Amino acid sequence: MSAEAADPGAPLRRRSRPRIDLRRLGRVALRGPVSRDRLPDAISHVAEAHRAHHPDADLTILRRAYVLAESSHRGQMRKSGEPYITHPLAVTLILAELGAETTTLTASLLHDTVEDTEVTLDQVKEQFGDEVCYLVDGVTKLEKVDYGAAAEPETFRKMLVATGNDVRVMSIKLADRLHNMRTLGVMRPEKQARIAKVTRDVLIPLAERLGVQALKTELEDLVFAILHPEEYEETRALIAAATGPDDPLETIADNVTHTLRDAGISAEVLIRPRHFVSVHRVRRKRGELHGTDFGRLLVLVGEDADCYAVLGELHTCFTPVISEFKDFIAAPKFNLYQSLHTAVVGPEGAVAEVLIRTHRMHKVAEAGVVALGNPYAQDPAAAPQTEPSDERADPTRPGWLSRLLDWQESATDPDTFWTTLRDDLAQDREITVFRTDGGTLGLPAGASCVDAAYAQYGDLAHTAIGARVNGRLATLSTVLSDGDTVQPLLAQDTASGPSPDWLDHARTPAARIAITGWFSDHPDEAKPDPETADATGPGAQGEPSPEREVPVGAAPARSRPGPRSNGVVVEGPDAPVRLAGCCTPVPPDELTGFVVRGGAVTVHRRECPAVAAMQEIGRAPVGARWEDGEGRESDAGCRVTLVAESFGRPRLLADLTEAIATADAAIVSATVEPPSEQRVRHTYTLRLPDAAGLPGLMRAMRDVAGVYDVSRAQHPAPTG
Repeated sequence: MSAEAADPGAPLRRRSRPRIDLRRLGRVALRGPVSRDRLPDAISHVAEAHRAHHPDADLTILRRAYVLAESSHRGQMRKSGEPYITHPLAVTLILAELGAETTTLTASLLHDTVEDTEVTLDQVKEQFGDEVCYLVDGVTKLEKVDYGAAAEPETFRKMLVATGNDVRVMSIKLADRLHNMRTLGVMRPEKQARIAKVTRDVLIPLAERLGVQALKTELEDLVFAILHPEEYEETRALIAAATGPDDPLETIADNVTHTLRDAGISAEVLIRPRHFVSVHRVRRKRGELHGTDFGRLLVLVGEDADCYAVLGELHTCFTPVISEFKDFIAAPKFNLYQSLHTAVVGPEGAVAEVLIRTHRMHKVAEAGVVALGNPYAQDPAAAPQTEPSDERADPTRPGWLSRLLDWQESATDPDTFWTTLRDDLAQDREITVFRTDGGTLGLPAGASCVDAAYAQYGDLAHTAIGARVNGRLATLSTVLSDGDTVQPLLAQDTASGPSPDWLDHARTPAARIAITGWFSDHPDEAKPDPETADATGPGAQGEPSPEREVPVGAAPARSRPGPRSNGVVVEGPDAPVRLAGCCTPVPPDELTGFVVRGGAVTVHRRECPAVAAMQEIGRAPVGARWEDGEGRESDAGCRVTLVAESFGRPRLLADLTEAIATADAAIVSATVEPPSEQRVRHTYTLRLPDAAGLPGLMRAMRDVAGVYDVSRAQHPAPTG
């Protein structure tokens, strides 16, 4: 496309064949059409690379695509001075070297024709079929004249939606951006920086997620050179200084080769130099670099079992660095990557990192989804496939892409989509959690039960009150780990809404967009005032059904309280009265109240910190007293929140619960905070039949072994 690319003289690529002379190809392209039976010289390099991966490929369609592209782009020049046809040729060559199949190469030759020439999609469809037409349309940019400033984000949205149906769309886009970045040096510095930042924030993460490491690493180096030129030059100098005849990795590679040969294992041992950004990261992590830090050993074998045989020999004959061992064969990365990682100590204490994989794994590690060929081709000899129950069953539609396509539908605003897309792609690791029904959820690392609830239930998760993680009750803020089993728990009140705190724990765009959307539709609930704490604290939802139980310490969804009698008389309006959950006043506490949304009056203890907070924001207090002025309780008894401070010990929770039950108090809700320095904080909201029993209850709780203090709560109980 119209963007140009980076310093063509930078030695950033390590390829098996010499770099193609695009100026020479441009001159060949200008010679005009060739005979129908002869392959144009300009795409001979593409044909050679393509036949290396697909020996039986029919090149006729490539010849026709080149003829149409060359004739339609004839007379157009790139800003670098080359004929424009050199750009689609270069993009196609990149994909051919990665092993892309013929349809992808055909579309890559034509990828700019609809955007920059008079060729229409209907013409492409008529001459090359639906698949090629879809791929060309997927990478065609939207016009600024129609979309204005939203053209770029909406183009990426269109491209991602198209990728959801055919992953080859993004393969072409990545190769297109790589060639543009290679020749970006002809652009103004500010435009170079803008294009490099979009490449860094969006396209490099997409290349990583699609497993196309060969494109990702070169893009990283090109972006590094533009955005961090000083660090780039320092890294270049370090690599140049480390290049010499006495490479310690050569010695270790020879030792590994002899060891595997003696063990009867057929393997190819290679030295894989690190790219610039990788060297820069290692330097920042380790400080001073050693000779073995500039590369890694790559051991290629034939079968999966051979990988583990190589690992066993290395760990037997060399001193292994156990902390560096990772098994990505048994547990592949979410981008299809498989390999064994380890490190061994060589002569004179030099530590070498070793990657062990099969040739097939290596092809996928380098080319990712491009190495799948045509993932949508059906083998007529194969048995009919049933509908997969797991989203990971289709490697071309991984979980992260499905989630991205789901949430982008809710991000109608281009700015929201663009910002959320960058944030989503910044999550560079994925975990898998299991549902209780046997299904799985793919979530970014750091996701919480909030994310799992929205991933499983969508907008129904607005009523979530907690979760079970691995069978145990947990708060919605609980961070999930790979392999956890999670069961979100929902309240029966379908009118409930999320808590604002959930935004602090949500990591997935789907959850954040859903929560933000709910508050946009309910603006009065977006900023809870101190007096509404009783509606959001433990127990606000009432008694759940057995299958929807309230976990200890859960953060319930928000619901609007109804009018109720609490044995309190207030001055002024005839309105429902409720007792504040932050201080749970009981007779004979002195009271004060405040009018809240909906006209109800919330009553606090006078010494409650929320009283001062309400007065500071200009709320006028309302006089309140217990009925008859004598502190008579209502028939329903009184509710109070107590905080017990204790030293941790076995059966502490059971003994405290027994003491509370002995005092004839009912537990409305309870929170047990994680131990800190062997100390535990318990918060109980209790209902007593008579406020006169409160002192005796507090004494009984203090008498429990390990408890050193029991006090009335002076602030809202933690909601997790």
